[in-house]
Amino acid sequence: MNGSGNVSEIFRTLSHANLVHIGLIVVAAWLLIVLSSRFLPWLAERASGRFRSYLRASVPVLRLVIIIGALVLTVIRVIEPTIDNLMVLLGALGLALGFAFKDYVSSLIAGVVTLYEMPYRPGDWIEVNGAYGEVKAINMRSAEIVTPDDTVVVIPHLKLWDQLIFNANDGGQNLQCVSDFYLHPRHDAAQVKHTLYDVALTSTFLQIEQPIHVIVVEKPWGTHYRLKAYPLDPRQQFHFVTDLTVRGKAALTGLGVAFAAAPTVSPAHQ
Repeated sequence: MNGSGNVSEIFRTLSHANLVHIGLIVVAAWLLIVLSSRFLPWLAERASGRFRSYLRASVPVLRLVIIIGALVLTVIRVIEPTIDNLMVLLGALGLALGFAFKDYVSSLIAGVVTLYEMPYRPGDWIEVNGAYGEVKAINMRSAEIVTPDDTVVVIPHLKLWDQLIFNANDGGQNLQCVSDFYLHPRHDAAQVKHTLYDVALTSTFLQIEQPIHVIVVEKPWGTHYRLKAYPLDPRQQFHFVTDLTVRGKAALTGLGVAFAAAPTVSPAHQ
């Protein structure tokens, strides 16, 4: 049998009824995706804790299920659903995708892995390859984050294979912030540590249930203080760090503590 005969055996003759069914499947899938993309985030905003994170993460999962279901329903109306035909079609499709869309398919597979392992979810603050921001959407091929400068960065899931992914809050509300202070070595370290602790304790942004830490490290040029605490909401992290820094500097200035200065470099060493 010639090639055209084989093709005619694989594909059905599309009737008007089949075309109408395919159109209805596409429209129904599109409506379900739109409704789930709007309803689940709306419901997540009214939930709390990890349940909110799971609702947000379920959006791409449900979208994938809808797309796969629509494709299956469409395929069985286009081809004769026999084992031989399905094997031929899947083999040809896999070969074409493997050569033409290797990176794209790899991103899709990584997206499926992301849905299972959940290295990041909507609402998480992550850093990938130097880009830091809040995850706003997880699509089939990529994730969208918004940086503190209100810039949208699209990160392909392909980065999951070979890049380090830093997740600051990992699906929760606890995100540690650090405010750094660099002081001249001649001061009362115990007094400074206590003062910085009080600065964090009296912040209006502080999540009081989480611990406050003041880390002291001596350097050749002076003393480095790291004030660590947690804001009420991860979105408040930059306001929180600003508040700690401004009030911390004011408190240290009131104690008469001198701040460390950058060492000067003589012209002979330039």
